[in-house]
Amino acid sequence: MTATPIHAFLRQLDASRTHYSLSSVREAAVMVHVALPGERWEVEFFADREPEVEVFRSDGKIGGPERVAELLRNVVD
Repeated sequence: MTATPIHAFLRQLDASRTHYSLSSVREAAVMVHVALPGERWEVEFFADREPEVEVFRSDGKIGGPERVAELLRNVVD
């Protein structure tokens, strides 16, 4: 039996001991959230088409309480 693309991807993550979680935000799709130092991936797998990948990278700056307040202001505005 051949592994599906998502199963092959998860096996590679497991083999490399990379943390991930699964969710579903669109109908008929499974999203794999991968957390790496300074980087986060969202890889969404579909039954009827190729996966979609989005990568988010940190600028390396670490904020404090003022950054939390700024983020919350941006959400409310």
